[in-house]
Amino acid sequence: MTKSYYSADYHLHTAFSDDSQAPMEEMVRRALALGLSEICFTEHVDYGIKTVLNCDYPSYFAALEEMRESYHGQITIRAGIEFGVQRETIPQYQADILQYPFDFVILSNHQVGNQEFWNGKFQEGKTQAEFHAAYYQAILDVAEHYQGYCVLGHLDMIKRYDPYAPYPDEAVLPVIEKILRRAIQDGKGIEVNTSSFQYGLQDLTPSETILELYHELGGRVLTIGSDAHSPHRLADHIPEVREILREIGFREFCTFERMQPRFHPL
Repeated sequence: MTKSYYSADYHLHTAFSDDSQAPMEEMVRRALALGLSEICFTEHVDYGIKTVLNCDYPSYFAALEEMRESYHGQITIRAGIEFGVQRETIPQYQADILQYPFDFVILSNHQVGNQEFWNGKFQEGKTQAEFHAAYYQAILDVAEHYQGYCVLGHLDMIKRYDPYAPYPDEAVLPVIEKILRRAIQDGKGIEVNTSSFQYGLQDLTPSETILELYHELGGRVLTIGSDAHSPHRLADHIPEVREILREIGFREFCTFERMQPRFHPL
């Protein structure tokens, strides 16, 4: 990867996230080695789950400032965060937005009713149709009541934790369309999360069907992130995904500064 075009990875986790041990500086050095123009760290904050250790904001911002000073003029480093918002935890995230100077916020859904997806607790006792419908409805419920974000993260992530055969997008497209329309109405966007390759999924995350729908609805705000939790996954498959997005019809992708999108040619 070279800097012949503007290149960015907008979903990265370090040791400030509970599920990563990666030192921040190793991620920066890897990004430089790959020739990236810009990166954004997006550490986890998931209120409501007692076992989760959330990002230590003061230490995180101090480390970010150190990296910006050390690598000034070599790469742009943005202050992002990944909020795993549930309807009942919205007030806590609203308080965080007012207190800290984020450049970029991913709105993700990692659990519903404090039931996680990765361990199957949310899916337990539900049919495949029921847990897919409930997952997207929870995202819509949050999006209708919370606007302190930039993009919706890994929109169809529930597929990663589906123990059954692939569930057709068509079965949930009506609620997905409502989510996308709401995001567009509020000036928000979606991300393409390239961890779909790492997890061996059959499609992108979100799927090409969802991306095509977003494009048809007039959606323009789009970020691309690897969701890397270690340096060797940074920027994974991003050039390939850029080409797929161009084939769908997108012509730009976004980076963010102070919660405002900056558009770059794909």
